[in-house]
Amino acid sequence: MATTTTSQTNILGHPRGLVVLAGTELWDRISFSGMQAILVLYMVEQLFAPGHPANVAGFAWVKAAIEGVFDDLTTQGLATQIFGLYVGFSYLTPLFGGLVGDRWLGRRRAVMLGALLMTAGHFCMAFEASFLLALALIILGAGFLRGNLAPQVAELYAPEDSRRATAFQVYASMVAIGAFVSPLITGWLSQAYDWHVAFTFAGFGMLAGLIWYAAGQSFLPPGDVVVAQSASEPLTKREWRALLALASLVPFCTLFWVAQAQIWNSYNLWVRDHVDLAVGGWTVPVPWLQAFDGLSPLLALPLLLLWWKRREQAGVRSDEIVRMAIGCFIFAAGVLLLAASDRVVNDQGKVLLIMPIAFHLISNVGWLYFSPNANSLFTGAAPRGTRGTMVGIYTLSYFFGSVISGRLGSLYEHWPPADFWLLHAALVGAAGVALMGVASWVHRMTRRATSDGPVGSELAGPLPEPIA
Repeated sequence: MATTTTSQTNILGHPRGLVVLAGTELWDRISFSGMQAILVLYMVEQLFAPGHPANVAGFAWVKAAIEGVFDDLTTQGLATQIFGLYVGFSYLTPLFGGLVGDRWLGRRRAVMLGALLMTAGHFCMAFEASFLLALALIILGAGFLRGNLAPQVAELYAPEDSRRATAFQVYASMVAIGAFVSPLITGWLSQAYDWHVAFTFAGFGMLAGLIWYAAGQSFLPPGDVVVAQSASEPLTKREWRALLALASLVPFCTLFWVAQAQIWNSYNLWVRDHVDLAVGGWTVPVPWLQAFDGLSPLLALPLLLLWWKRREQAGVRSDEIVRMAIGCFIFAAGVLLLAASDRVVNDQGKVLLIMPIAFHLISNVGWLYFSPNANSLFTGAAPRGTRGTMVGIYTLSYFFGSVISGRLGSLYEHWPPADFWLLHAALVGAAGVALMGVASWVHRMTRRATSDGPVGSELAGPLPEPIA
């Protein structure tokens, strides 16, 4: 139920609670993305170096468990697999954290608990011994915080309030801003000082988010636990067909997220090993390219909105699945640039910095085509009363994509870089072909011959989080 009052609506025409929630999300992303940008490099270059794994509590057991599933792994292979599992579970636990907030804790208490757990986890990253404990705390905390923070944005507005669309755009922009700012800071700290100083910064970032959220409690929706008492009406056969059609898209969405997740995983190792990072007499920190990945959507979005608007005025329309397929093709083209980078090198055989920069610009255009439209499809085509469930089903593609990317990351040190990136380009390109192939069938099953709104309107809803 909306709780907005006239007196609250005095910050650019929106409730003050939006500032509280968006600010909390920003600090969450600053801490989470900052750690994520350096995590693989930290494991490869220090934590798993000879003499260090013995310091990590529970390392032998976790290594044996992972290798029991994925066979023996090298240091780099183990690092990329742990990273994939960490990110994957960070996007899986919000499904359960939201349920706990709905039925037992209430949203406010769940967010506070999640922020506390994540703060403790980030500070635990400052010590080698508590590395695995830190990952577990952050994963669990992300479930409580993210599963209950975003729903409060919707609860600030009445169902018919048109400001909700803009509110979610503001909220979603915090993800990109955090992904831009934090790798700059943690990348510099890890290079100028050491890894643990950078991880400590991430801990203070999440602590700041907790304080910000706690200070703004009076502007938030009530945090009472609300459990639906009435049973939902049974779904019709047509509605079940729509759910089946949407669920069948999850494997294709997974292929997109496999390639996307790799950009925060083995990509850092590729940059370290093959890219000329020297600018004048200074070396660009590897994580700074991750910062550019966060900046690129902010740069590309205004131009895309103008393009979509002009196409709409020209009478050219396309549905969400077609746009998702286009996004896959554009992303694949960006990954092909990485595969071809060994042809654009300096005298020392290092890839010129312009190649990864061009990749980030192109791939994020693909992300803007794919990710918001996937969210629009899974919410708009799902029968009423099942939309939250279908968003959860779609989120499974994040989880599987991250885990698979971790497994494929172990190929990086055995394959030529060109072949490694060609594989990922092929996977995301194949997803585009498959989406085009099933588009007509999905239309029939969901009875959505065209999208519900004008071209570009898919960006009005909440953007799914990137693997960032």
